Amino acid sequence: MKKPHSRITIKWKEKQKLLQMSLPEELPKTYDFAAVEKRWLGEWNDSDFYFDTQSNKPQYVIDTPPPYPTGKLHIGHALNWVYMDIIARYKRMTGYNVMFPQGWDCHGLPTEVKVEETHNITKNDVSREEFRRMCRELTVDNIAAMRQSLRTMGFSVDWSNEYITMEPYYYGKTQLSFLRMLKDGYIYQDEHPVNYCTRCETAIAFAEVSYYEGTTLLNFFDFDGLEIATTRPELLAACVAVAVHPDDERYTESVGKTLRVPIFGHDVTIIADDAVDMNFGSGAVMICTFGDKTDVFWWKKHHLPLRKALSTNGTMTAICGKYQGMTSKACREAILADMKALGILKSQKQIDQRVGGCWRCKTPIEILSERQWFVRVKGDEIVKAAREIKWYPEHMLQRLENWAEQMEWDWCISRQRLFATPIPVWFCDQCGEMILPDEADLPIDPTIDKPKHACPKCGGSSFTGETDVLDTWMDSSITDLHITGWDGSGRPPYFPSQIRPQGHDIIRTWAFYTILRSIALTGEKPWDGILINGMVLGEDGFKMSKSRGNVIGPEDVMGPYGVDALRQWAAAGSSTGQDIQFNWNDVVAASRFQTKMWNIVRFSLMQINKETTVPETNGPSTLIDRWMLANLSHTIAEVTDAMENYLFDKGLKLIRDFAWNVLADEYLEFVKGRLYSEDPDRAGAVYTLRTTVDALCTMLSPYIPFFAQECYHHLSGGARIIDHPWSSFSYTDADAMRDGDLVVNIVGVLRKYKHDAGLALNAPLGETTIYTPSHNVDDAGDLGRTVNAQVTWKAEEPKLEKKVGDVVFNKGVVGKTLRGKAGAFMAAVNALSDADKITPPAFVVADGEEIAVPENAWTTSYVYSVSGMAVDVIMVDDAIITIRKA
Repeated sequence: MKKPHSRITIKWKEKQKLLQMSLPEELPKTYDFAAVEKRWLGEWNDSDFYFDTQSNKPQYVIDTPPPYPTGKLHIGHALNWVYMDIIARYKRMTGYNVMFPQGWDCHGLPTEVKVEETHNITKNDVSREEFRRMCRELTVDNIAAMRQSLRTMGFSVDWSNEYITMEPYYYGKTQLSFLRMLKDGYIYQDEHPVNYCTRCETAIAFAEVSYYEGTTLLNFFDFDGLEIATTRPELLAACVAVAVHPDDERYTESVGKTLRVPIFGHDVTIIADDAVDMNFGSGAVMICTFGDKTDVFWWKKHHLPLRKALSTNGTMTAICGKYQGMTSKACREAILADMKALGILKSQKQIDQRVGGCWRCKTPIEILSERQWFVRVKGDEIVKAAREIKWYPEHMLQRLENWAEQMEWDWCISRQRLFATPIPVWFCDQCGEMILPDEADLPIDPTIDKPKHACPKCGGSSFTGETDVLDTWMDSSITDLHITGWDGSGRPPYFPSQIRPQGHDIIRTWAFYTILRSIALTGEKPWDGILINGMVLGEDGFKMSKSRGNVIGPEDVMGPYGVDALRQWAAAGSSTGQDIQFNWNDVVAASRFQTKMWNIVRFSLMQINKETTVPETNGPSTLIDRWMLANLSHTIAEVTDAMENYLFDKGLKLIRDFAWNVLADEYLEFVKGRLYSEDPDRAGAVYTLRTTVDALCTMLSPYIPFFAQECYHHLSGGARIIDHPWSSFSYTDADAMRDGDLVVNIVGVLRKYKHDAGLALNAPLGETTIYTPSHNVDDAGDLGRTVNAQVTWKAEEPKLEKKVGDVVFNKGVVGKTLRGKAGAFMAAVNALSDADKITPPAFVVADGEEIAVPENAWTTSYVYSVSGMAVDVIMVDDAIITIRKA
């Protein structure tokens, strides 16, 4: 047996005196979560959670996701931050110097759209500076509101490392990273087809396109003698070719011929390409610049001309003739009407369509050819680095690999918006030379600031600053570099981070781009590991949305149940990487567990603080004490393993099962007899209780810090649980585990025996003897006190006398088979010899008639005695129990 080890090394009442604390003898009967949360929020200091730059402890840096400052935390935020806070608290308790920063991803469309909605304007209605001021003002207010929400929820954030991406100290680094990548050839400017939102009037990356299912009309029309099927007749003015499959016999003679585009009159050529789907529509398709990615592919492959039919605001251009200025929808309707009038519209049919929309406003995306800034995407490099990172769960790596493999275009990083990091570039008005600022002058706004030197190419002094701004992912993809201390002068001092927690929905954006940028700027992976969490679904199993009416906010849970119940729900709801469906039953279960745990701690403290003549001890007294400590040690090891692997749901389930099923339902029932007495073994029960509750408070602290702190405050004599290490208690006793399990099983069996006999659970049992032939068991009387019986253990085989007792008839068989003869049959069976009762004969004689014995007509019971005294016998595992009958 291994000697128990615990951090509790001084006597309990001495410890209280040392801390000079006067605590109430018992906790309040009811747990008041609101009062507890208020008290500890007032006691905890921000500095308790600061990353210590002078520490010799191993570092643990968390690259936390900076949310958009919308002003209100949603339930998904709560889920994410609970995960991160569990990690931070656990790692601090296990000896790490933890950085748990809080960032705010300020720039981008969400803020601009909100400003436009709030002030009922568009970005073009006011000056650039005024619009940016309005965005900043909204963002500052929203950050303040969300910051307070995070504090209220008890997250142990390192506020000394808070960062705000719209502040110069941060976006200056974004600009620095841009210049470095530009000089290294990762960034370039070119005209290229890009995804474009005409509502937001900006380019967006492929990763920002959201797809949804819809329906549209497939229109069949006569294209100069050739039937064409299209869903985009409004792009007819942008038609640059007609394509057919080279193996399509319908068009073998047509390839190379010239066709005149209906309505618009320009000529195009019929080309052959094996990417054409012969089974779609008529098998002939028009290539327009641009209807979709396939058009772009064909345009590049066949070196086709560029015709721009759509402008950046979604209206038709001059090449569209009389349709100029119309929206694309209006143009579509007008052209179809004109086709019908001309007699060339042959037929229409409705088809399903997968539509790509702007991630923010849902407007269908157009593909426009515009001059933009791009980052070269080197998929192989990104995948190689991603494979060096530990993924939790592992299969999420496949999502990034799949995205890297299907990337066809480079990352478009320029946006035609205002509230974002300015692209730090000027162009010479005389010769067009690109002018870059000195790194020491960053950050700059090229629309306001001017170059400090003349143009190096022509000597010109007039410049135009780049008006495009950077994609917000250019800000957030350097969060890891920022928090680890990157300033461009070398490897960051705390690089790489140890973990990146994030949702699976942004693997192809935040994770992908961060790895790309880390490789470009440091040549290394950004983190040791990445932890992927799922999304929160409504009670109906669908994504939460106002339109569905299934939105649950954190405040809806915290109001009636408290912060810790919300935290339990988040931790226990699903495995890493899986979506979690909100269910109020899970919240209620969390609250019930806290009530149960409160009652456990309250009872334990009453016994621990009880005045007694029994001397204190630093070890267990009985088998059940040792069994409890061995179970505790095993649970600590399992929970620790779960925490190390970020299996928060498993860890919490282990804790709850142990506290409820092992401690409350079993151990406390065993030791109440000792605790209520002056038995010398009482001290071992107190030690075991104190050790167990101490460890439970410690393990619960990362999950439910308010509750754990309140309990530990009383248990420890006023100490703070955040100052204590993770439980190091270790105790191994295989014999106690084996024999303790046996004792627990016997209690269950004896309680059932009482129930079946119609006895109350506290009714006394007859003399009870437990035979364990293989070894001796000494439970120090705990079993007898628990079941109210005089129990004797014997390490021997019982000397049982066995006789045949009553016959128990299967009346369903006998009555159904024999009907009117059943009574005579049963009388005849009762008259049989013991041997025939045990092994039924084929026939019995009843009233002079032979009656065949039905199968399973009866079972034979036995009566036992020991030394002539009648006993009941129960088998439990390898033990035999005899209970003397009254």
